[in-house]
Amino acid sequence: MDGTRRVLVAADKFKGSLTAVEVAERVTAGLRRVVPNLGVEALPVADGGDGTVAAAVAAGFERREVRVAGPLGDEVTAAYALREGTAVVEMAEASGLQRLPAGVLAPLTSSTYGSGELLRAALDAGARTIVFGVGGSATTDGGAGMLSALGARFLGADGEPVAPGGGGLADLASADLSGLDARLSDVELVLASDVDNPLTGPKGAPAVYGPQKGATPEDVESLDAALAHFAKVLEQTEGVGARAAEYAASPGAGAAGGIGFGAMLLGARFRPGIEVMLDVLGFAPALERADLVITGEGSLDEQTLHGKAPAGVAAAARAAGKEVVAVCGRLALAPEVLGRAGIRRAYPLTDVEPDVAKCIADAGPILERVAERIARDFLA
Repeated sequence: MDGTRRVLVAADKFKGSLTAVEVAERVTAGLRRVVPNLGVEALPVADGGDGTVAAAVAAGFERREVRVAGPLGDEVTAAYALREGTAVVEMAEASGLQRLPAGVLAPLTSSTYGSGELLRAALDAGARTIVFGVGGSATTDGGAGMLSALGARFLGADGEPVAPGGGGLADLASADLSGLDARLSDVELVLASDVDNPLTGPKGAPAVYGPQKGATPEDVESLDAALAHFAKVLEQTEGVGARAAEYAASPGAGAAGGIGFGAMLLGARFRPGIEVMLDVLGFAPALERADLVITGEGSLDEQTLHGKAPAGVAAAARAAGKEVVAVCGRLALAPEVLGRAGIRRAYPLTDVEPDVAKCIADAGPILERVAERIARDFLA
């Protein structure tokens, strides 16, 4: 191959080490060290979780910042992305684990109120389509906080609003969704997630994801009961009715602590996060221009195969007849499994530097050396 070949770098972040933009920069630098005149197009990708707004901004969206409530109610500066009537809103920007004070986990009290404020900001900016990326949440409130920020009311037996967070929903006596922002009915809301869990039960949001947010077994039990009660009260609520039970059992309802359920109540359509993001970022035309695609993320493992960015990129590239290789920090998939996913070969940082701690600390320079190997194997 020669310099007239074109490479598309469409990788996700290496969590804790490199952003998706930095991954693309380092891979490009390593490739060009071996093939100086190589045509490289960078399209950082994300699957709806943290890093989604950054990927949209790298693809040409405008970054907008707004002050919203963090998961514990304190104000934080959160960003969303906007381009030509399409907004990309990332719930982790407002309600993510990274928004909690260091060392603090609040599984029962953390709220998605700020995520609702972000959606409202996108409506204020004139968005007609909102891609709502969910993942990395600190919350398990079924989206109640988000709905409250958009005009819903959740009241206890005393007629006062219930306490924020999933724990507060145990005291819910009535819900009123009549005050929801009227603009929502004119907007296409797309719920972008790689999670297909229902709201409650053994595969529900509290049981599967609660422990990551600091929930003890007792907390998980309380949250599961509270979310089931939340759905039951909504079944008795005018304008919702039987749809509440249907949504609660739907794949994706349990995404990000149940915010998927809340988004469905707003009329959201559930789509795999990476599919939505590839559409929004303009992946198809970039793919058409490429001869080789390089994807990747921090850890290529079992989870990668279930809707993560590299699997989505590889599937789309394979359908277009393009060759795909992957970069990663750590590789935990056998070559034949990678092959079935459409990835010809994976290049982990640990092949260059066996010390994992060094790989994390010096991920950038090591990734450049990995990219040099790819260039020699596929492009030189």
